[in-house]
Amino acid sequence: MRVVFMGTPDFAVPSLNALLERGHEILAVYTQPDKPKGRGHKLLPPPVKETAMAHNIEVRQPTTFKNNEDEIAYLKALAPELIVVAAYGKILPPRVLNIPPRGCINVHGSLLPKYRGAAPIQWAVLNGDKITGVTIMQMADGIDTGDMLAKAETPIGEDETAGELFDRLMVLGAELLVDTIDKLDTITPQPQNDAEAIHAPMIRKEMGAIDWTQPAERVHDLVRGLNPWPSAFFTLEGKRMKLHRTKVVVGKGEPGEIAVIGGEMAVCCGENAVQLIEIQPENGKRMRGSDYLRGHAIEAKAKVQ
Repeated sequence: MRVVFMGTPDFAVPSLNALLERGHEILAVYTQPDKPKGRGHKLLPPPVKETAMAHNIEVRQPTTFKNNEDEIAYLKALAPELIVVAAYGKILPPRVLNIPPRGCINVHGSLLPKYRGAAPIQWAVLNGDKITGVTIMQMADGIDTGDMLAKAETPIGEDETAGELFDRLMVLGAELLVDTIDKLDTITPQPQNDAEAIHAPMIRKEMGAIDWTQPAERVHDLVRGLNPWPSAFFTLEGKRMKLHRTKVVVGKGEPGEIAVIGGEMAVCCGENAVQLIEIQPENGKRMRGSDYLRGHAIEAKAKVQ
């Protein structure tokens, strides 16, 4: 099939590769503009652009499609049968959605209508869900509101981070994508139940502040859901600490109180406690919580904030 692909981050790369491996003709790849990164603010290409260039595929990076007559005319001239979108990061106006005769389909990292929006993978972990998956949907004029074409489920591990789940779902999504395209003529689209929709807004840094009055399970979910970015955090001895990995353990004490449970550093919560498996002191390197405890004389009943 003649396909235009639209995607930006790592999540989209397996889908692009799967289309190529299945023999589809990728007419062009659309991705977001290069962005400055690092201390030198050097412009770096998105992962999808790097993949496209490695396959000698034309790359387009418009800042917007809105009122962009030249880009829309160019896209029409490509005459794609289908547009495939995976984490592109831009809303496509109806004028774009209506270009390909087979429509536009999207690889979405949740079981719609649950978690429509920018951060479906993180919110599934933040909310302590046990099951998630990917949905291939027909795109419509709305945010993740189109009819569903296919779904694939997968369990979420008790200690699995959003980053680890992200890596699994991007592979699962690519597999489901090419399988769905193969069966496109035989699939009956299923409308979403808007009453069951849950919004998954963008993740913000300030969400990482830990409330130790919450049950340990909720603190654990926060840490997992914000790993690898932006990370949960707390304050100890006047310094901000990032918390990368935890484990729920049985414990009793005042919320925020440091305890030694099973020889490991832990913090008491509103219910039970969390073991601090991996922390990162401000301007320091990652380390085990137990190693930090051995190197610092922390007073009995000391509290984190």
